[in-house]
Amino acid sequence: MSSNMVIEERTYTAHPGKWREYLALYEAEGMAIQHRILGRMAGYYTTEIGDINQVVHLWAYKSLEERTERRAALLADPGFRAYAHKMLPLLQKQESRIFRCAPFFAPMWRDADGKLRSESDEESR
Repeated sequence: MSSNMVIEERTYTAHPGKWREYLALYEAEGMAIQHRILGRMAGYYTTEIGDINQVVHLWAYKSLEERTERRAALLADPGFRAYAHKMLPLLQKQESRIFRCAPFFAPMWRDADGKLRSESDEESR
């Protein structure tokens, strides 16, 4: 089971006390747009121990090229730009890391309808 997929880990550090406001804004205005354009949310977390005020989200892509295309479409979307205008002042810092899947692992994610999906689901379509 070999996967060419990559996972992007995005870590946002909110200003102290602002992570709850960030999550509420994301759920209300950002999440549907990202699901529509980025597609494969593989995880969304808040930190409990360690660096606090952080939100970590994971996105699965078939390749780095797909990531580049989808991110460009996201940044060009007027709804996302309006959301980002409200969201960015809540953050101190944004970080991004890219991971390649180990040969024995295939990531899974929930689609916009809440159905659990994997790379093999997309290949069979």
